[in-house]
Amino acid sequence: MKPHIPSRRGFSLMELSCSMGVGSIVLLLATSMLGSSGDGYQKISSNIANAREVRAVVAQLRSDLARAKYNPSQIIGTPPSSRPSHHLGFLSLQAPQAQSEQGRIGDLCAVNYYLADLRTGNQAVRCLMRGMRESAETYAAIKSQSTGTLFEKQPDRDEPIGFGVVSFEVQPKTKDAAGQWIDWSSNTTITSAAPEALALRLLIASQSLCAKLKSSDDWDGIGANSKFLGKPEDAATHPNLEIHEMLIRFGNHESP
Repeated sequence: MKPHIPSRRGFSLMELSCSMGVGSIVLLLATSMLGSSGDGYQKISSNIANAREVRAVVAQLRSDLARAKYNPSQIIGTPPSSRPSHHLGFLSLQAPQAQSEQGRIGDLCAVNYYLADLRTGNQAVRCLMRGMRESAETYAAIKSQSTGTLFEKQPDRDEPIGFGVVSFEVQPKTKDAAGQWIDWSSNTTITSAAPEALALRLLIASQSLCAKLKSSDDWDGIGANSKFLGKPEDAATHPNLEIHEMLIRFGNHESP
């Protein structure tokens, strides 16, 4: 009786081709899933970063506005632009630790907010800037009746508190006799001599969108890469733009 000899037959070319084809499909599916997971993780990380940014900006605005003191020279400037870039300036009481020893003679300071572009290499990033003029400078300007100079923009001196801010809008508000919020203006005769609150609107770009906007013209919507920013009227549906609106009390008025 002859012993059984095991077969040494290998894989055919057809079998190898089929195996390689199945393996390629599995690899493609795995790569696609990993790519989707990476995009999702990046989007979540960007949203978290934006949320953290907005919280910091709102906290600073609330702190400054809660101690605000109305002065006729304060600024709510509205430069002509399709993307609002308002300039907000007002007097505010600041704690001693918020000032330097050489610049502090009291607690009344001047604070202003505006948008400016900061450059890092060949990249421009639009930021919400905060400028503070300490009490010594503030009192000197009041004494010389030149308080308007306290609210001049000085990007080299002021600090950015929010990055990727496409637009910054400010509208002073007060309440009418019926208790409804209406627009306040120092040029009209209404019940309140100063605004009771400020309605603020911030439009913030995601990190991925910021990376695509290279120049100031791009942020203004007229540059070569401005197509990534889209039209102002489409901001609410843009996947990489977030709108944040808030009503913050001005001075010692009750919370809105």
